Amino acid sequence: MTEIGAIPVFVAVAENQGFAAAARKLGITKSAVSKRISALEAHLGVQLFHRSTRSISLTEAGETYLEHAVHALGYAQEAENAVAALQGEPVGHLKLSVPMSFGQLHVAPAVGEFLKTYPSLSVELVMDDRFIDLVESGLDLALRAGTLPDSALIAKKLAPIHSVIVASPDYLKRFDAPQTPQDLLEHDCLHYSYSRDPLEWKFLGEDGAVTVRTKGRFQVNNSEALCTTIIDGVGIGRLPTFIAGAHLAEGRLQRILPDYPMPEQALFAVFPERRHIPAKVRAFVDFFASHVGQGSPYWDKEAGLVADDGKTTN
Repeated sequence: MTEIGAIPVFVAVAENQGFAAAARKLGITKSAVSKRISALEAHLGVQLFHRSTRSISLTEAGETYLEHAVHALGYAQEAENAVAALQGEPVGHLKLSVPMSFGQLHVAPAVGEFLKTYPSLSVELVMDDRFIDLVESGLDLALRAGTLPDSALIAKKLAPIHSVIVASPDYLKRFDAPQTPQDLLEHDCLHYSYSRDPLEWKFLGEDGAVTVRTKGRFQVNNSEALCTTIIDGVGIGRLPTFIAGAHLAEGRLQRILPDYPMPEQALFAVFPERRHIPAKVRAFVDFFASHVGQGSPYWDKEAGLVADDGKTTN
């Protein structure tokens, strides 16, 4: 047990695939990392890493040790969380993953207020549209939109997510606006390529669900880039209101087919299953839910989906 303090260093080297990267992550020198790993290997009597001039990799013993070391760190974090819960004041470092466009537009602008509210916390914001493994990446929390896959993660709904069909005023001067979902087949539709099926657009009509398989000459894996292309008058697009809201309010986009709303989805806070949810995670989840407005998020009000009395329109 004399080298238990080396466990976080060992895990950092394994996860960051190098001594220098682990040193940067831990805020210590590369030589300090090397000494801790050498001492740990001497204590265990085995080599944990294959070393070369260009890379390192885990030995078989290292793989086995890593599996248990990660669990050990998890239990240590559980102990800290339990004590922090008694103290009440959130402290430490919060590592948070968010979708790229949503993070830029709605999370990053709110972080300053959050940090002012909780001066004992620091935040690391990871913006990526791909699904990241929370445990492997050392994430405390992720914000995710849409349908969540089955997993052992804990999820809390923060707000509804609505999508709308939009076009620019310039496009609608040149082409007649669609009156029914089927009319979209006569238009150049622009697509978000990370959608489960970018071409298939679903609507809710008076007679039930309507599905249209659209077509178009452009798709992109970033919602803000898609929005820019729609504003430029290239075609018609489907956007979440957290992207389109401000542009609808300022007239750069116009909503199409308001009588055919799209199915509602949700924004979730997702975090690893733990017996004690860290105070820092609870603090951010509660703060952000209040910031956006759980029942009627502010971007839906900008998009005209929420009336002055707070009731949701189509």
